[in-house]
Amino acid sequence: MLEGKAIVGETDMLQTVQQDALHLAAKALDLFDVTESTEIARFIKKDFDKTHGPGWQCIVGTDFGSFVTHCHGCFIYFGIGSLSIMLFRGVVNQADEAKFPILETVNA
Repeated sequence: MLEGKAIVGETDMLQTVQQDALHLAAKALDLFDVTESTEIARFIKKDFDKTHGPGWQCIVGTDFGSFVTHCHGCFIYFGIGSLSIMLFRGVVNQADEAKFPILETVNA
């Protein structure tokens, strides 16, 4: 794992879900080299899909811009060392829109 602590830049997640994201990122960095950003993103996304339901998206890198729409309570952007990680849940289908009617847009 990279030395240092994760620094959360922006989030609207519950504290427990934030901790899941940070723990998973640390675990991914134990398994993959920091240059394997796609593998890190895949690992985090698949675990969140399994534990928190489908529709999660994960972006990992050292330099990226974004403008995304996400379900309320389902967004975190944080850094660990030189890597930035954005994890959010979008709407999966119309049935999910009924469950998660409030969407927010974030420019991170």
